[in-house]
Amino acid sequence: MEKLINTVLHFDKYLNIIIQNYGSWTYVLLFLIIFCETGLVVTPFLPGDSLIFATGALAARGSLSIITLYIIFLAAAIIGDTVNYHIGKKIGIKIFEREDLKYINKEHLKKAESFYKKHGSMTIVLGRFIPIIRTFVPFVAGIGEMHYSKFIVYNILGGSLWVSLFLIGGYFFGNLPIVEENFSYVVISIIAISIIPAIIAFIREKKNSKTQVLDMMEE
Repeated sequence: MEKLINTVLHFDKYLNIIIQNYGSWTYVLLFLIIFCETGLVVTPFLPGDSLIFATGALAARGSLSIITLYIIFLAAAIIGDTVNYHIGKKIGIKIFEREDLKYINKEHLKKAESFYKKHGSMTIVLGRFIPIIRTFVPFVAGIGEMHYSKFIVYNILGGSLWVSLFLIGGYFFGNLPIVEENFSYVVISIIAISIIPAIIAFIREKKNSKTQVLDMMEE
């Protein structure tokens, strides 16, 4: 059991062995992992960014199909977020109000809620690029009763950008020696770069709020 859990948690590191043993079933496993990582608030620890990046590198070697990967990852990301949204809408408030949560980190939930309040609908897109947060964002959107027609648009946009960035990044750069030797740092760097727009937006918002306060004081 311990070996199985370790394999799932570090699926990206065992991809070559898994492909050799399971062939086309690897695509099913990849779909399930990304679906659970984005769709279930109890599994935010599953690999996401690193897994997509690693499969992109393997696709460049011919071990996997880049087209098939894109389709299954995009489907898993969109369906996962949609399921998460509906779970949040149905039972999210009850879960949020409970103090004895065993399998859900309430601090992560509160951070996602705060992020959602600051960035509104764009949270669905920006949250995709922040590990842990992306698992809780659609759940919080459901709790906040964000209109589904708006949610699905941002869901598709965010999912497309997320999958494209990491999959294509892995395809073109994943097999470079310097990337292979510093894989973890590369993934962290990609995440950092991808959330720069969110940081800039946050700084601007703070600056505007401060300006408004000063204007009110002058009046």
